Amino acid sequence: MKEFNVLNKVKDYKNLYELTDEELSQLAQEIREYIIDVTSKNGGHIGPSLGVVELTIAVLKTFDPAIDKIVWDIGHQAYAYKILTGRKEQFKTLRQYKGISGFLKIKESPYDHFGAGHSSTSISAALGMRVAKDLKGKDGYTVAIIGDGAMTAGQAFEGLNHAGWLDPSKFIVILNDNQMSISRNVGAIYRYFNKIITNEVYQRSRQKFKDVIKKVFGESGAKFARKLEEYAKGLFAPGVIFEELGFTYIGTIDGHDLQDLEQTLLNVKKMRGPILVHVITQKGKGYKPAEENPTPFHGISPFDKITGTPFKKAKSKPSWSKAFGEALVELAEKDKKIVAITPAMKEGSGLTEFAERFPERFFDVGIAEQHAATFAAALAKEGMKPVASFYSTFLQRAYDQVIHDVAIQGLPVVLAIDRAGLVGEDGPTHHGVFDISFLRTIPDIVISAPKDWQELRNLLYTAVNSGKIFAIRYPRGNVIGEKQEGFEEIKIGSWEKISEGRDIAILAVGKYVQKAVETKEILKKSGFNPTVINARFIKPLDESLLKEILKDHKYIVTMEDGALNGGFGSAVAEYITDNLYSNLLLRFGIPDRFIEHGKIELLEKDLGLLADQMAEKIKRFLSQENYKVVG
Repeated sequence: MKEFNVLNKVKDYKNLYELTDEELSQLAQEIREYIIDVTSKNGGHIGPSLGVVELTIAVLKTFDPAIDKIVWDIGHQAYAYKILTGRKEQFKTLRQYKGISGFLKIKESPYDHFGAGHSSTSISAALGMRVAKDLKGKDGYTVAIIGDGAMTAGQAFEGLNHAGWLDPSKFIVILNDNQMSISRNVGAIYRYFNKIITNEVYQRSRQKFKDVIKKVFGESGAKFARKLEEYAKGLFAPGVIFEELGFTYIGTIDGHDLQDLEQTLLNVKKMRGPILVHVITQKGKGYKPAEENPTPFHGISPFDKITGTPFKKAKSKPSWSKAFGEALVELAEKDKKIVAITPAMKEGSGLTEFAERFPERFFDVGIAEQHAATFAAALAKEGMKPVASFYSTFLQRAYDQVIHDVAIQGLPVVLAIDRAGLVGEDGPTHHGVFDISFLRTIPDIVISAPKDWQELRNLLYTAVNSGKIFAIRYPRGNVIGEKQEGFEEIKIGSWEKISEGRDIAILAVGKYVQKAVETKEILKKSGFNPTVINARFIKPLDESLLKEILKDHKYIVTMEDGALNGGFGSAVAEYITDNLYSNLLLRFGIPDRFIEHGKIELLEKDLGLLADQMAEKIKRFLSQENYKVVG
């Protein structure tokens, strides 16, 4: 590791107590340098983590994660925490195959008290831990650290509401506000007010006053006194909503003032009831490119440390996300009923141009997948053509709304499912491998997957004009094939025969159609000649073509970039069984386990999903059946 004067002396958070204020400031700077150095090579969520270095140091100086439960929302903010909880050397392997995760994982460290890759779970998790501590009579605090973006999700407020009702002590929520989306920091008056309300004398007097009021005037008098306090606080601070939910609001605090942070947290530890501490930080703090342009540095691929520019791989084709966004813009130019919806993923989903061209028809609803689905359903009810773009992993959060609000009512919503399949370095919390399985059980839904660029365009055109709930799933990475001018409608439920063969048929979904073609070329060298089918519709199946295939081919192989349990291969197996066919079936896909992080090709190799690996397994499968190659 680079020679850092202070960081190299720090083994873990216990050493923080040995450092002077000057050394702690130097440590914060060196941690930032280390994060920048590692993420420039490995990629990662650099912006959020750079913003919370001082906050992390202050939390670890005030609380002991061996006793206290510290729950970070997602893991975007937790790089400094990893470094200071015994993973300093391992941090170099961040997001690498067999290295440490970019998120928090309870299996990775005893200090990762709750794993998370999806947002807004920290308050609920920390509250559950607080209640468990109380029930077991265990000491210690529970602390949830949540970003302002995550506060746009309903679950965060569900947790706050329940905590306010339970009124637990030693329960602290730290709101890391790095966008000033809740309030503006108005300076000295906030700091002065905070010093008053966190002062131990003030808090002791406040509590005694509340006790006296309650004793003399009863519960109604105590409520009236609290209302007066909230009114007074509301003149100065933006925390009334939290006070109404039952929290004592402390804010705002300069998230880069170590001494002020530490003193505030020490004072807060002496207070009773649930506390919310509102901290203002700067996303990308200490790295000029990230400070000036924070959005791309939220999560970024490897980049040049000097300029902050991502290293560009030689490529001539756009990503699937960009291709989707461009096609949607073309369609929206001609159809004013088309609207686009995203839960806080405008850039990632390729919708930036749509938002600029059609701002009145673009809706970024924040991290609110449930709302996005119901909002889309209502738009469809009123005659619009909503296209709701979700990452596959985040669509899981809207499952009830897709069934209850969209499908049961037969409302024509297009679900554009981005990042379907393995996604690489973000790992098990982000792999989009479950959508086929959980959507396939929904009556009347259409589920599709394009094999290439033009088929994505054609499926989108078909979807927005279908009058059906219509899902289109496409992977991370660059498109396959080329695009043509315009669009063509595809008959719903129709498959495409890519090549004719004999005895063996490979039915492939999405990008695995290309793998099927490659697998065939390998098999042909050994005398096998399978038929290759583009099963672009996962539901409904092309029963007409499937019957023909089952009649003419004894051996059926399915390939998909989703879970085998309940996936496309399962649909084919069900059809074979239910219709009393005797064909033999071999399925390729994601097995019944959570897949770790790493480059997609390495993960596929580990799973036996490279073309040469699948070809070998097919040959073994056929040899067990004494299949005779016809030369």
